[in-house]
Amino acid sequence: MLQVGLSLPRSPGGVAGGFPMAKPAEGGNTGTVQEMFGSSPVTVVITSEADTWDIDAASCLGCGQFVDWDRMPDPEQQAHIPQDILSKPPKELKKLAREGYWAASRALRAQVYHQLIQQVTCRLVTPDALVYRDVASRLFGKLSVSSHPLPEFLEGCSMPTYCLNLEGVTALKKILICVGSLFPDITYSPILASLVALLLHYSEDEAQCFENISRLIASNTPHTSYIDQSFLAHQASCMTFGDLANKHCPAAHKLIASTSENVFEVYSGWLSWLFHDLPFNYAIRVFDVYLLEGQKVLYRIALALLKQYRLSVTSSELEGTDIKADLQAFMQNIAQHVTVDKLLERAFGIRLFSRKEIWLLQMANRKALMERGITMVQSRQSFHLAVDIQNFSSSIVTAQEMRIIWSWIPERFSLFPPLLLFSTSEDGCSLQRFYTCCEGCEPTVLLIKTTEGEVCGAFLSSDWSERKKSGATSGFFGTGECFVFTVRPETERYEWVFIKKPELAKAVPRSRQRSPSPSPASLLGSSPDSRSTSSNHLTVPTPQRKGRLSPFLAIRHFLLPSKTASMFMSGSQEGIVIGGGGGQALSLDANLLCGRTEHCETFDNPPLCQQNFKVQLLEVWGFQNV
Repeated sequence: MLQVGLSLPRSPGGVAGGFPMAKPAEGGNTGTVQEMFGSSPVTVVITSEADTWDIDAASCLGCGQFVDWDRMPDPEQQAHIPQDILSKPPKELKKLAREGYWAASRALRAQVYHQLIQQVTCRLVTPDALVYRDVASRLFGKLSVSSHPLPEFLEGCSMPTYCLNLEGVTALKKILICVGSLFPDITYSPILASLVALLLHYSEDEAQCFENISRLIASNTPHTSYIDQSFLAHQASCMTFGDLANKHCPAAHKLIASTSENVFEVYSGWLSWLFHDLPFNYAIRVFDVYLLEGQKVLYRIALALLKQYRLSVTSSELEGTDIKADLQAFMQNIAQHVTVDKLLERAFGIRLFSRKEIWLLQMANRKALMERGITMVQSRQSFHLAVDIQNFSSSIVTAQEMRIIWSWIPERFSLFPPLLLFSTSEDGCSLQRFYTCCEGCEPTVLLIKTTEGEVCGAFLSSDWSERKKSGATSGFFGTGECFVFTVRPETERYEWVFIKKPELAKAVPRSRQRSPSPSPASLLGSSPDSRSTSSNHLTVPTPQRKGRLSPFLAIRHFLLPSKTASMFMSGSQEGIVIGGGGGQALSLDANLLCGRTEHCETFDNPPLCQQNFKVQLLEVWGFQNV
């Protein structure tokens, strides 16, 4: 078995390690072996005895001694530093960090980093500086020769050194080895090395840097995570970024989906964009706000980078290009496209949902990965591959068109191949049969082909059996992940209006209850005897039952401004309605033969096809194993 790590004789020279960061000692031989984990190559570097680095246990150097000052950017401005700056309230500190105030002084940034991290709530037993000194003394003590492999959680991960000098790189590796020793539960963490490297630029010594990174690792703040520590957590955050990119960067997402066969593989590098590819003066500004605002801010900045990338390229330029490599090169040369101040300004102009909502989405993605059995390092099947070109068969859409629809679906569902649940060509034009075939399945994709050849449909996040829980009112149900779309003649998607305007919705107190929504039955020609409720209230969806994968964007989490804000889907014996408020995005009669489409306030969509249409074919697709 190959040993990945460091040969550590007590002799000066080049820095050895799992990554060729510094020049090897004279005569050093370094061999590289490619091993395959799934389809992803992992580079294993074998170091010889001659490839050495100094491992003096007493090398806790003074502040700034880890930095190569010739490579370190100058302070961005000379500003007076108030003595009370560290006592300012969090909101004001957040504003100062966003504006780059820390960049005026290296000493100020070092003080702020240490104080902010000391305020992070973490587990009761968290290793500190004293523990590091003890462990480092035992690991790298008085032995003339020792061998210490880099932690397994770094396998296949990059280790940028930014502006660290030789002593800094040595300290970086020592700290990582101690982290691996004291945090054995960490199994995969691609950005940990980058965060340690950044902290070392502003640490008094190795022990302080170790204590600070340990507090970030051991943080137990609710709905907050600073550092992913397993492959499962990392994959879930990549899926969450894919979901957010799908919603907030539709132009970039469409470009990537049209030019890359594996969109998830592109998005899996989103953290590396920030903490490996960006130059130091950009990465450190990201780190400034990250310490104050947590992982949510990383999503914002990565989305802003993706938007900027879309502005800089065209579809024709990307033909035949490795888009993942092209994105990496773009990040490395970001200064040619946007200043760091303008980048952060655009990032904070992106209105994401609350930290709790993003956390719920991440937990749902974790659950989907676990159900699919993807918990260890392996290649993940692209959603493009979930729609098998050779075996997929639909009477309405082609396999390529279904791949486009699949690219719009939340990541945790696009893991799974499509499964035909209902078809009018096989099951007949019966609403009751429609319900029978679809109940018990969520989510579903509805496809409609009109007699004019137009194709449209909807992604529906909730089980059609939810309609029974609304009683005779046939109230609306579903979540904000529902959307409607067109395929022919044009391909377009229309999401919940609050996706693009989240500022219109406010978080609702957990204890607050809301009354049922008005019945849409009258829209379907129901009898006057049908019961209805006041038109001034919203439906409260039934609490999500255990085991469901659709907790994200449930309207119970929001205080919405009107009764039309959450009319996602509704069903009765008279027909079905999708979208409401000023009209219905889609409505179908009980025979599934006639329908109507209009602009609606829930999705802010135009008519999806001819306003009054006749159905030629209708299909409902579910997800295998969901």
